[in-house]
Amino acid sequence: MNMSTRRTLRSAAALSVAALTLTQLAPATADGIGIADADDLAHGVDLLSVEVQHKAANVVVTTTHDDLRESFRSGSSGSVFIDTDPADAGPEYVFSGGFFVGTDYQLLTTDGFASSAWGEPVEGSYRMKVDYDREMVRFRISREALGSPDEVRVAVRVAGTKPNGKNTRTDWLGAPRSFTDWVAQ
Repeated sequence: MNMSTRRTLRSAAALSVAALTLTQLAPATADGIGIADADDLAHGVDLLSVEVQHKAANVVVTTTHDDLRESFRSGSSGSVFIDTDPADAGPEYVFSGGFFVGTDYQLLTTDGFASSAWGEPVEGSYRMKVDYDREMVRFRISREALGSPDEVRVAVRVAGTKPNGKNTRTDWLGAPRSFTDWVAQ
């Protein structure tokens, strides 16, 4: 066997082991989806991807961004609109918050996408955590707070403030007001 053939066989074996390892790392206990978004906003809040996991106890939505900043001057914020009822078009909940240090977040009922349609705060367990090193925002909501739905889908909207004080345009996951596919528990 010549040297080139040995290298090829070793490389093929290494790739096979790596593929087998990665296959076994996939979560088997919860249904979830991941969606990429275009790098299309010249601001740190630019939405790059969204992952939705519908677990036994929680719905977890993780967004990734391009250069999130801790400063309030970034004006970075976002909203996750959550649809829990396939028979009723549109979101029933909105989880909204700022992505900079010192801001807050809240889960509210809603009857649409406009902030004028947002209703009362939801009682229950939910949390938003911003990880500036990993450029991620993680929204965790207990299924109980959402009425323990069989399936969910989300729409995500983010925006920020430019150094000159003007707002960026709004960046939606996909088309404005469009939802992901349904994710069952």
